[in-house]
Amino acid sequence: MHSMKYSSIEFEVNIPETQIACELESNVVDLPQRSVKEHIEYALDNPIGAGDISTVVQKGDKVAIIISDVTRKWQAIPTYLPILVDRLNKCGIADEDIIVISACGTHRRQTDEEHKELLGEDLFKRLKIVDHQCEDKENLVYMGETSRKTPVWLNRYAIEADKIILTGGVVYHFLAGYGGGRKSLVPGIAGKETINTNHCNALNPGFGEGINENVYSGNLSKSNPFHDDLEEAAAMAKPAYLLNVVANSDQQIIAAFAGDWIKAHKAATELVDSIDGVYVDERADLVIASAGGFPKDINLYQTSKTLSNSKIMIADGGTMIILSECSEGFGNQDCEDQIVKFTNMEEREKALRADFSIGGFVGYDFSDTAERYNMILVTEIPAEKFKNTKIHVVKTLDEAIRVAKELNDGSIDDMKVALLPHGANTLPKYR
Repeated sequence: MHSMKYSSIEFEVNIPETQIACELESNVVDLPQRSVKEHIEYALDNPIGAGDISTVVQKGDKVAIIISDVTRKWQAIPTYLPILVDRLNKCGIADEDIIVISACGTHRRQTDEEHKELLGEDLFKRLKIVDHQCEDKENLVYMGETSRKTPVWLNRYAIEADKIILTGGVVYHFLAGYGGGRKSLVPGIAGKETINTNHCNALNPGFGEGINENVYSGNLSKSNPFHDDLEEAAAMAKPAYLLNVVANSDQQIIAAFAGDWIKAHKAATELVDSIDGVYVDERADLVIASAGGFPKDINLYQTSKTLSNSKIMIADGGTMIILSECSEGFGNQDCEDQIVKFTNMEEREKALRADFSIGGFVGYDFSDTAERYNMILVTEIPAEKFKNTKIHVVKTLDEAIRVAKELNDGSIDDMKVALLPHGANTLPKYR
């Protein structure tokens, strides 16, 4: 019997086995068993597309290291940062010549306690750390414009350094294709205008044209305007080096990559894809996807990854059931506003284009998907909150299956069903 995680419980999937066309599970990839420290040391000893870090920095250089903020704690920054700093020290770079910039993007400033958490006790005492603030005009430098007319403003501390080193984690990203790499720079340390303009590439040019179909997880090609614009903007900062990590679904680091900021990042994305990119033969009429249980289904904002992967799996005119308890509700005000405040897609799109945010996009995406397909959400968020959308809200999977039958003339017996028990992680791919 198949089951789906929902918060800390599981629902049985009461559908005949003969109808289940596929159940997506991550691929087993044989990886070297190393400690996190050993993964980092190995990556720095075996750089990709670049020489050793000692060939990039020299004594007297001012070095800016870009790290993620507290929302991405899984990256185990206090584990890899000391190793990276130690290597820089050995190259003759003194602590006082290193500045750590936390790539907060549009997020809030962090506390001293959070800085200590990010750097670890020792480095917190030794190094200067600043939080990037996207609206702090005095600390932004104008770099020029991308070919898609994105004005590029980047953090002054980074641009005034002699060398910029990017760090971060690589996962699928439902807009940029993958996280990590260039995302440390944009949106990480970019101005609000840069972030908004770049992120609008998630939508087609021209009002009313909706979401760009080439903007999706795993698409790192030039056809993805969101990623392509990001990379062009990031290149203006001339990053000198990169150290990125990859984690498994339990958020344990399983590999690290260092070297050229594009080539090493690409190698990391290939590993992510080899684990979580799962080939399927065809789209399904009914997709049942779990966000993966707690904490992955803590709020609707986090459920965006599950929505994105389900959309890749669903056939035209299909029905989608997403299980996400959302014990903390929407998890993002912009996401909630998009769903609750507007009564039609035109108003939603107008608001999103005027002031783009990822949260706003997630709310728009849920609402838009329900316009295109039958969407049923198994969640604790009150149904009342979704009354301005076409999203059907229920409390159990059995109830969702009942609603699916009602929406399909009383029967789903002739439907091909796809199960995505790890909806936030596994990406359906077609040969």
